[in-house]
Amino acid sequence: MGVRFYKGGKNSRKHRSVSSFSEITRCYPEKKLVKGLNKKSARNNYGRITVRHHGGRHKRSYRLIDFKRNKMAIPGKVFSIEYDPNRTCYIALIHYVDGEKAYILAPLGLKKGDQVICSDKKVDIKPGNCFPLSLIPTGIPIHNIELRPGKGGQMVRSAGSQAVIAAHLGKYSQLKMPSGENRLVLSNCKASIGQLGNVDQENIIIGKAGRNRWRGKRPSVRGMAMNPIDHPMGGGEGVGKGNHPMTPWGQYCKGLKTRNNKRTDSMIVSRLKKRK
Repeated sequence: MGVRFYKGGKNSRKHRSVSSFSEITRCYPEKKLVKGLNKKSARNNYGRITVRHHGGRHKRSYRLIDFKRNKMAIPGKVFSIEYDPNRTCYIALIHYVDGEKAYILAPLGLKKGDQVICSDKKVDIKPGNCFPLSLIPTGIPIHNIELRPGKGGQMVRSAGSQAVIAAHLGKYSQLKMPSGENRLVLSNCKASIGQLGNVDQENIIIGKAGRNRWRGKRPSVRGMAMNPIDHPMGGGEGVGKGNHPMTPWGQYCKGLKTRNNKRTDSMIVSRLKKRK
């Protein structure tokens, strides 16, 4: 874990930093847990762009991650910690005692040779183990949290992120999410123990535009730099900031709430408070 900075050299490297990859123990993935990943460039089946500013990324393969953790009461050993080009956190290759292999998200502190287990009974609370929320004590950092029992982890899966169990309220457990939101989740949903690794991911400096192109991010033009026919905020002599920030299609953005799921409104105890 850490960030490596370049010293001198080309202009494109002067302000660039990369991960030190000190936690990585293997440079190539398990062949049986990899599948091809086609580049779609944010286009639909008609070839029309549905999401702007995507396309042109480097070729990559998809690692099949076990988000469900269905290997109940079967211990496994961490064989390697690997890099995954499809996500910011690292992944761990697990060799189970029954001979099966699987990838899981690697939490902070998980090392090669460690034992992990997924159980519906209380075992050791240590990074990498997976339990229903009802068996995890309050104040313990967790990740890869299910929203529906058996569906697989959907929340808290990026590098350095963690949620904390604030309270157990009968059928539900109250979680404090990384965003600061407090929400209720069914207590029989599973979650993995620990904060996700690669914490220094947020400190990496891209350094040049080409590095974003490798990741599939194309340039975006500010609306204020466009003509009036191209954007609601375009045109004008000089810099005009009269309009509220909006999309090219006239919808307000940067603060507009787009959530529309009344069925789960009652699950959100409190939202993130706005900074003054």
